[in-house]
Amino acid sequence: MSRYWPTLLLLAAIWGASYVCIKVAVQDIEPAPMMAMRAFGAGLVLLAYLVVTTGGTRAVSDLRRHWRPALVLGAVNAAIPFWLIAWGEKHIDSSVAGIAQATVPIFTFLLAARFLPHEPVGVTRMIGVAVGLVGVAVLAGFDPDVSWLAVMGTLALVLSSLFYASAGVYGQHSVQSAPGPVLATGSMLAGGLILLPFALFQLPGSRPDAETIASILVLTLLGTAFAQLILFHMLRLYGSRRLSLVTYLIPGFAVFYGAVLLDEPVTVAALGGLVLILGGVALASGQQLLRSRADAREEPA
Repeated sequence: MSRYWPTLLLLAAIWGASYVCIKVAVQDIEPAPMMAMRAFGAGLVLLAYLVVTTGGTRAVSDLRRHWRPALVLGAVNAAIPFWLIAWGEKHIDSSVAGIAQATVPIFTFLLAARFLPHEPVGVTRMIGVAVGLVGVAVLAGFDPDVSWLAVMGTLALVLSSLFYASAGVYGQHSVQSAPGPVLATGSMLAGGLILLPFALFQLPGSRPDAETIASILVLTLLGTAFAQLILFHMLRLYGSRRLSLVTYLIPGFAVFYGAVLLDEPVTVAALGGLVLILGGVALASGQQLLRSRADAREEPA
């Protein structure tokens, strides 16, 4: 029996839960110190994984060899989007955050069409981009009673999606020889270093409560380090095309967790935005999505 779907669902469930952890923790600790701890903690766990699997000497050598792309990814794939997500969730529900981040494939398509050779661009895919952006508008400002801070919070999540997409395109364009675990380890450690100066100015005045500490630990160990290990495993077995289907599953888990664990309302704007964004992603993904679904029905060798 294929392990593809159970593993994909597990990864989506873990990433969907990360938004709840951030929402809980950001009520008690500022974004910079929280995300610095997340990045450093995950980086240390991944470093231990590297040392165990490749040996200490090789791990250090690989990190030194690939420090430049790790530093770039530490900024665009860790420090900046981590901070934007945490700041955004100070002002919006965790479920809205999960939906807004479903825009990553839309930005990936736009950037790939500009910077990657042989990326097909058609009318259907451009319609998908437009539909997805309408979904963002619905999600951010459909309700006239929504505050400007809430709108800015949603836009911060969308901006974080742009940075994640940039990291993905940068990886395809400029970083093809570096092993994934090495880049993930280096980028998390670099992201923590980038956030450290800002974190030092925003340290909490008192010890965070147990719920906040638990949320940060779950976010760091499960939502970041362990999720990265699952990601490496799935990329090795199934490839990035089949893994892309996780995009459609994460928002559903985020909405479910937010409603059940945090008693967040499931609004018309959230549902409308979700449908439009995922519809836009499906159109913008074009034949890649159809191939992914076909591949997912096949049993691995």
